[in-house]
Amino acid sequence: MENLLFPAIQPYRHALLGVGEGHALYYEECGNPHGTPTLFVHGGPGSGCNSRQRRFFDPQSHRIILFDQRGCGRSTPLGATQANTTQHLVADIETLRRHLGIQRWLVFGGSWGATLALAYAGSHTESVTGMVLRGVFLGSRAEIDAYFYALRNELPQAWASFAAAVEGDELLSAYHRAIHADDRNVALRAAQAWNDWEHAVMSLGAAPSPNLATSELALAGARVQTHYLIQNCFLAPGQLLAAVSRLRSIPCRIVQGRQDRVCPPAAAIALAAEWPQCRLEIIEEGGHSPFTPDMCKPLIEAAAALQHRLV
Repeated sequence: MENLLFPAIQPYRHALLGVGEGHALYYEECGNPHGTPTLFVHGGPGSGCNSRQRRFFDPQSHRIILFDQRGCGRSTPLGATQANTTQHLVADIETLRRHLGIQRWLVFGGSWGATLALAYAGSHTESVTGMVLRGVFLGSRAEIDAYFYALRNELPQAWASFAAAVEGDELLSAYHRAIHADDRNVALRAAQAWNDWEHAVMSLGAAPSPNLATSELALAGARVQTHYLIQNCFLAPGQLLAAVSRLRSIPCRIVQGRQDRVCPPAAAIALAAEWPQCRLEIIEEGGHSPFTPDMCKPLIEAAAALQHRLV
């Protein structure tokens, strides 16, 4: 897979940007300062950007911008959920665009990153030149519930450990209580169990990968993620699909793994049905990770195709 990605690069600029309510966003710029402005929107909610994500884009032709969302990664304060909603994140992206002096940009997002990219484009259509989406997640209650229960028979041992780590039959509510508990030991144990289940689901049908999250990062990520999921990602039912009518002038490519168990293909298919101008590519052996050869190559090609179209 590494030989499919562009070579590793370092940011030519990175900084913290104050966005209000006590939050400051980490952002970085890589590649060609005069290239096509391209925003990478990371997943989660609650994860962060990393150095491999820079490598989906040709550094000779893209001005690559990555940032950590509120409460995530190198943004401060880490794990904070106050004044942290989808609406805040949408406003933050627009604040970052204006801060960087960018008129319009190509937006690339997967999983929760695809959700946030769609929410942003629906609110700021005039700021988006094109979109690449992977592992589409529309933030519905059905999708959230499926994440907790649909795979219990395929991952029986992992699910039994996951379900036994908290008290209560409704797992999301139970985990939200535990992860946000005042007792730090309770919160850390719940966050680790949450992180272990996420890792098990993402690894299903894929080559095993190490679970490298530290306890502090696992807790921060789980705090933000449960905060969003228990609120249905701060989206009204059907909100993202209803906004597609405003996006039809934007070129879009969706790369969706048929074997994705975190964000199954149904959401991508539903989105494409409402957005006939976009191109949906189903990768038969692809899963959730963008860093497998099956997924990596078409994602790189999609970003390059849209960049060439925009030049």
